[in-house]
Amino acid sequence: MSRSPLRFLRKCGPWLCAAGFFVFCIDMTALREPAMLQQVFVIALMVCAFGMLLFAFARPATALVVSGGLFLALNFLSVLKLRYLDSPLMPSDFVYYLRSSLLETLGHYPHLWMLSLGVGVAVPLALWAVWRWDRRMLAHLSPSRALVTRIGGAALWALAFWVCLLPTGPFAEVHARNTWEKLSDDAQITNFFVNFSDSDVQMPAMGDEAVAEQEWGATAAGEPAAVPRSPDSYPDIVQVLEESTFDPSNFSQCNIPECRVGLFKPDARTRATGPMRVHTFGGGTWVSEFATLTGLPQDIFGPGGMYAPYVLAPHVQDSLPRQLQRLGYLTIAIYPTNGSFLNGRNAYTAYGFDRFYDAAQLGLDEWEESDAQMFAAAKRVYDQVKKPGQPVFVAILTLAQHGPHDTDPISALPRPFNKGLLKGLPPAASVNFNTYLSRLHDSDAAMRTLEHDFLDRAQPTVLVHFGDHQPSFNGLIRAMPRSWPAALVPYQDYLTYYMIKSNVPGAPLPRYPVLDIALLPSMVLQAADLPTDPYFSAAIALRTRCHGLYTDCAQPELVKSYHAWVFERLHVYQ
Repeated sequence: MSRSPLRFLRKCGPWLCAAGFFVFCIDMTALREPAMLQQVFVIALMVCAFGMLLFAFARPATALVVSGGLFLALNFLSVLKLRYLDSPLMPSDFVYYLRSSLLETLGHYPHLWMLSLGVGVAVPLALWAVWRWDRRMLAHLSPSRALVTRIGGAALWALAFWVCLLPTGPFAEVHARNTWEKLSDDAQITNFFVNFSDSDVQMPAMGDEAVAEQEWGATAAGEPAAVPRSPDSYPDIVQVLEESTFDPSNFSQCNIPECRVGLFKPDARTRATGPMRVHTFGGGTWVSEFATLTGLPQDIFGPGGMYAPYVLAPHVQDSLPRQLQRLGYLTIAIYPTNGSFLNGRNAYTAYGFDRFYDAAQLGLDEWEESDAQMFAAAKRVYDQVKKPGQPVFVAILTLAQHGPHDTDPISALPRPFNKGLLKGLPPAASVNFNTYLSRLHDSDAAMRTLEHDFLDRAQPTVLVHFGDHQPSFNGLIRAMPRSWPAALVPYQDYLTYYMIKSNVPGAPLPRYPVLDIALLPSMVLQAADLPTDPYFSAAIALRTRCHGLYTDCAQPELVKSYHAWVFERLHVYQ
């Protein structure tokens, strides 16, 4: 009788320990998701993974430990990446992030080196021990029947796993959230698996290549500058992406002096300005970065386009920074967060930047910088790198208007924004709008300083600034009445502004009722009177023929032939 418990433990002990470990993994991963449906979703995936490995290994304890351990490792990596890199774990990280910047990242966190080494030693030993004491399944079957059973069982569970991941499958509701929610909430494991379908990249519809040749062949040689000159006389270019910034005077109730600021007013140095059509609302600054640097709107690539810094940037073959590099420019990015946030450093390298300065390198408190601080940091960097005879392109990303806009009461704002300024607005909308206006006036003052630094001097310079999307004000902004012309009302939630100035005279730039953000790079090149390669020559032709529009062009077949030209002939994306 004394041997019976011992025999039971030897026979079932590994299974019981493995099952306990699997339950522990469920508790540490699935049950940490914020919503019940997300918890069920992750548990279903874990069970399916266990089923696949059960038939693949034909060893129950090993399958339990490996399947649970994989999800525990995903959760661990998600926590680490979110903590140290301010970015959620995504499938694309395993494609190119690990090979491109893992060692560099670990170099900044030496204790992670020790942890990695420990895991690299302990995990194989643990798996060997489990495998050694595990019992084999299907040992009573002939080898051929066992193989067929194992392959069939693994395939069946793999099919169940795939069904769970379908955007239209039993867990469709976990997919039905916008991109910013998926990138910013606490459902780390759910978002990792949802991203498999979200990150699918689809090439846009393209026209016939022969037709494309007829339509765009004249741009194949590129275009010279209007006034030929040597590279050492090219103007510096300073480009500022003003996050979540729009002209508030277009809102019917924003009819007070505080709604009209110099940031949006043309002056004697203005070369072009007006409304700009963007391709995101309430968030998604990274896709506006992509558009203004590559000349391509992210939404032509399908749902995966919303993850542009991860899935599109590595395949970009031409861009505004790359064209400027070819012309002899030093290209510099000034970034307000950790350089690894949303794959920023890797993406900007792919876009064609020679140097990238994040908040830590600039000595700034990430996410908390004012425009004045960002512009001062950019000027310091410029003064350090500027060499006689070499033009510089500086791209600055600001975050001063990043939402939310209602974390503090109106009374906490500086005068005159510490009271209800806009008549007739509900309290919630009033808090958001007052906060926005307060920050806007700070940005306006900072822009005047930036203009003084770069335009009030002899060095030829082009200064560009623009808003990347409207803030949502927690969804309240959509219902606020606006005064756009009838033709622009369909775009009203996707309209911001752009402003191009220079301190040297130049040919007038075209004006459009609205300019697509993806066509802004071609405007910048024209404002600087620089030669254009075949890609940007075609972009200028598209802008001219579509009157400033891109995906909304009144000639959709023309856009299809343009895509055939730039993708199939010029290979700007591969």
